[in-house]
Amino acid sequence: MIDFVERPENPVMPIARIKVIGIGGAGGNTINSMIASGFEHVEFIAANTDSQALEQSKAKHIIKLGSKLTKGLGSGANPEVGRRATEEDLDAICEHLDDADVVFLTAGLGGGTGSGGLPVVARALRERNILSIAVVTKPFGFEGKRRMKIAEDALQQIRSSVDSLIVIPNQKLLDFATEKLSLINAFEKINTFMTQFIRGISDIITKHGHINVDFADLQTIMRISGSAVMGSGRASGVNRAEEATLQAITSPFLEEQGVQGARGVLINITGNSELGLHEVSMAAQLIYDQADENANIVLGSVIDDSIGDDVIVTIIATGFGPQPEVAQPLPKVPSAPQATVQVKPTVIDPVKVDQAKNIPEKPITIIPEPEAHVFREPEITSPKIEALPQQIAPLHNQDDIDIPAILRKISQEQQKNT
Repeated sequence: MIDFVERPENPVMPIARIKVIGIGGAGGNTINSMIASGFEHVEFIAANTDSQALEQSKAKHIIKLGSKLTKGLGSGANPEVGRRATEEDLDAICEHLDDADVVFLTAGLGGGTGSGGLPVVARALRERNILSIAVVTKPFGFEGKRRMKIAEDALQQIRSSVDSLIVIPNQKLLDFATEKLSLINAFEKINTFMTQFIRGISDIITKHGHINVDFADLQTIMRISGSAVMGSGRASGVNRAEEATLQAITSPFLEEQGVQGARGVLINITGNSELGLHEVSMAAQLIYDQADENANIVLGSVIDDSIGDDVIVTIIATGFGPQPEVAQPLPKVPSAPQATVQVKPTVIDPVKVDQAKNIPEKPITIIPEPEAHVFREPEITSPKIEALPQQIAPLHNQDDIDIPAILRKISQEQQKNT
């Protein structure tokens, strides 16, 4: 169920400290695009090994990475150089990030500085328990296998450190780009998509709206959720909310299967002051129908009259795949070899087992010693013995046991004479 909570007209509340750090050339370009589009209550930091690229940055804070190592000339597309350069100036980076509530990390993977440096910063944020969301791109197929391998290796490191990871494959752009789309415009479209994503999250917790979403809600969805997907749509007209939502859940940049099966969904619907309750409800229901039936859905609505009659819908879906089991009824413990040895029965020769069937009903302890202990007397096979009952028959007279027959006869003759 989705609860609609109306905010006070002039809310007085602390604003979450949101920071965005762009690492490497592509990360710096994304930051410039964000700044140009206008952001409120967001602090930008650019970090690069290339001094020339940093001169073009519009970020408030600029950090030159690895001056001693690279001399400001870049990493040479070597992620190891990017890693070492970032570690060299990690203290300077953390000095700007330590007071943040949430940090967005952005970079283009496949090169040296972004691929090598972003995992270093992500680990530092994890150690400081700062909510971290990485938004990265993967290279085009035509950029070569080496760059793709570097990107995949970096992704593996990033996944283990950030709370949420958004991956935008550049190759997806070819699915809807026209033949006349220039390379510059292609990268601008990708930067625009990344800007919409980060704006969708920042606006929902910093701007005035009619449906309350706070930083704690964001943490619930994004904290340690692993891979995430994002979609954004914009439309106007009679069915603007529905059309914008459908655009968002069918975004060509989504690397996963939309929001299907997501256990956590964050929705931001931005519109003018005429945005209707029915429109918000319809948009939310379209998303709810595709998410997991027990999904935690956080919905926020932001009022922005500057966008005119348009409605913008931004979706962040998390928690894909099998849900981790909190507790197991029986812990899975591998079988110990020692236990098998302890319970293994003594193996007895099959011949002895057959012979044991004829043993009289008397407690007998079978010890795997020499074979002579089992049956030694050949008389066992005698017809007379086989005809005996299962227990040994008692002797006729216990007094006759030790007296020879001849002596018994003499004794009997003497008794008659007396």
